Formats: sequence, C-alpha cells, structure tokens
Amino acid sequence: MNCPFCGAADTRVIDSRPAEDNSIRRRRQCDKCKRRFTTYEKLETIPLMVIKKDSSREPYDRSKIEAGILRSCHKRPVSPKQISEMVDSIEAEIFNREEKEIPSSVIGELVMSKLKDLDEVAYVRFASVYRQFKDVQTFMEELGKILDKKK
Repeated sequence: MNCPFCGAADTRVIDSRPAEDNSIRRRRQCDKCKRRFTTYEKLETIPLMVIKKDSSREPYDRSKIEAGILRSCHKRPVSPKQISEMVDSIEAEIFNREEKEIPSSVIGELVMSKLKDLDEVAYVRFASVYRQFKDVQTFMEELGKILDKKK
C-alpha cells in the first residue's frame, strides 16, 4: 500500500478491525513520513448464478434451500440446528466448486443426498416435489429404493 501523502511503498498496519459494511478497516502508518491513514478492504465475491430447469438464471439464494428443507422436515424429529448445519454443508459444497454458475439440479441432488441420511420421510417429501412424481407408481419406486437399501 503506497502512502497517500509521500507515495512511499513501505507502510505497515497498526490496527485492523471489522467495519460495519462487512469490510476490514485498517489503520496504517508510513515508514518514511510517519503519517497515518485508514484503508478499507472488501472481499471481492463473484455472484453465483443458478441455472433453472427452463434455462433461466437467477442469483443463488440460501433461503430457498432452507425453505425447501424446512417444508420437507415439517413435523419431523429434525432440529433447526440440524437443518442449519445441513444448509451450511450444502452451501460449502456448492461454493467449493468455484464455478460462477450451477444447475438447480445439482443443488437438488445435494439436498436429497443430505436429507436421505438425516430423515427418510423428509427425503421422500422433498423428492416427491423435486422429481415431480406424476403418479403413485413413481412414488412407490422411490420408496422401494429406500426399503431395498435397508435390507
């Protein structure tokens, strides 16, 4: 960081603290002229876009994943903490891909795999909406998969 007063390249950080707008406020001092100044650093983020089934795109929204999981876990023995941890885990997997766009189908499959481990009834509820079961037969096929794994 160059000193705004004398232009010297040698400055050092005296104090760092979080600022109100999710940036970092740093107090610096120039080693040459000894004057102090403040800088603000903000994390540069790339907005993640979700590619929907109809090929439209919309910004990633954590609350949509959370809402879907909450609906499927309604009146099930799943704590809010478990749901929050699951959403955190899904979100970590999404962002670790380091891609600018992600298909909604990938997100849906991640949610289903996590729900299957957490609560099978919630999994079937989510799958019935996500996979848009058209009739009882497809619903029974999905239940059959779960029952076969238990054997």
